[in-house]
Amino acid sequence: MVRNKSLIFVYNANAGFSNALLDSAHKVLNPNTYECKLCELTFGVISENKKWKAFRKQSDMEMIFLHKDEYQKKFKSKFEKLYDLPVVLFQDNYELSLVIGKDELNQIEDVELLIEKIKSRVQLN
Repeated sequence: MVRNKSLIFVYNANAGFSNALLDSAHKVLNPNTYECKLCELTFGVISENKKWKAFRKQSDMEMIFLHKDEYQKKFKSKFEKLYDLPVVLFQDNYELSLVIGKDELNQIEDVELLIEKIKSRVQLN
């Protein structure tokens, strides 16, 4: 049986270019009220964090990145509990499990710690 395994990263931001511009401005103008720690850790104001990008590219685990609106559309059903965002999930076939929740993400201060936590909880090569 082939097992479909992936990490799913869900940002607490909506998809789209205009939303990305607004989020970037928010990070610069009022960073203390920005509501997506996952965005803050993995992306700077303009581009992807270099350490994060290297980690993502070297991993053989499929990584799926969703914005809030995409996540709600894909996973909302009467059977699936939607997690508070941002969140990191692990999908094994049709089963979803929590890797790092919102409260824990909000305590992570740098991308190195985020990567360390992911590696310690999910078997990556």
